[in-house]
Amino acid sequence: MKVPQQYTILKGHGTISPLGHDTYSVSTAYAAGIPAFKTILHQGTATPVAALTQEAEQQLQLLLASNPSYKQLDRSVLMTIYAARQASMAAGWLTENNATDDDLGVNIGSSRGATGLFEQHYEDFKQEQLSAAASPTTTLGNLSSWVAHAVNAGGAQISHSITCSTALMAFANGVAWLRAGMAKRFLVGGTEAPLTDFTIAQMKAVGIYSKLADYPFPCKPYALEKQNTFTLGEGAAVFAIEQTETLHAGDVLVEAVGLGFEKLVSKTGISAEGINFQKSMRHALSQLPSDDQTIDLLITHTPGTRAGDKAELAAIEAVFGAEVPVVTTNKWLIGHTLGASGALSLQYALHVLQQQQYTIIPYPNVLSQRQPQRINRIMVNAAGFGGNAASVIVRRVN
Repeated sequence: MKVPQQYTILKGHGTISPLGHDTYSVSTAYAAGIPAFKTILHQGTATPVAALTQEAEQQLQLLLASNPSYKQLDRSVLMTIYAARQASMAAGWLTENNATDDDLGVNIGSSRGATGLFEQHYEDFKQEQLSAAASPTTTLGNLSSWVAHAVNAGGAQISHSITCSTALMAFANGVAWLRAGMAKRFLVGGTEAPLTDFTIAQMKAVGIYSKLADYPFPCKPYALEKQNTFTLGEGAAVFAIEQTETLHAGDVLVEAVGLGFEKLVSKTGISAEGINFQKSMRHALSQLPSDDQTIDLLITHTPGTRAGDKAELAAIEAVFGAEVPVVTTNKWLIGHTLGASGALSLQYALHVLQQQQYTIIPYPNVLSQRQPQRINRIMVNAAGFGGNAASVIVRRVN
């Protein structure tokens, strides 16, 4: 008997970021093309960051007030609960007082985890006032277990960190579980709340943080100027994915998930040739039909660092040759959200597929920017410390 063709599709998604708190507000912000940065004083120095909008912050506070238990949770956990409930409702999976769904799994990732609580509890520790909640509320497992409680998920609950590839790795894992028949539905994504003193200081210590405070574009991937413009942002995005035997016009199909790795050659783990990107992109492309591998748009990782941006472009040219697709990024608008960055880039891809246009980078840059006649298939890249990379390909069904 012939086994029916199975497809992995995106049923819904949720987001909270420096651009907004739902699909409408984020799409409006992308269309406007206004960067979401502000300047704070960090250790006596003006420092650019991308924080949640006032409206998004209000929504997060409403969530916090909805459950007394949420008061003990880290900001990263609260943001992923907020995004996960959005994704579940969009997919039609969430109704109040419904029974626990044992076929619904959760995989949420974060590069840093409960950063704010770690710093708070460490200060308490130095004052010999450490709370009993310090350990249970700073474990990485908080990310998925609290999401599971919030959306009545009874399946696998997985939390992990693979640096800045984390969100796309979570996406890859959820796809693998579905295709293996180990779950029927999965919530996957990433979250990060890194706008804390210690985390910002760590990024500055690496020597990559932007010095363009109070500039319109403190984070400038692909800029003609040769300088590091890495700028931290915060946010979360979660996707509801499931298997189906039938596709409909307008469905977003997950066509491929590629992974890549290269041995460490620097403290950030990326070679000049971007070997990890080359591997992840080729791995993803190999999963497409041999006669149909056209990528209409490629949303890159490019955090605004000289070495990282140049390496990814080199990898793209090595993989695509004369057929390089249109290349863009969203980090000039929201900065680098570490473990959430791949998820927020994927959410940007969904916006582009819906609106059929992307936001042109307005400052002088090395890209040849044009609007494709039709955007049906998008590749999203992410990479992280340690030499790892991931590439996801999504296509809109016509």
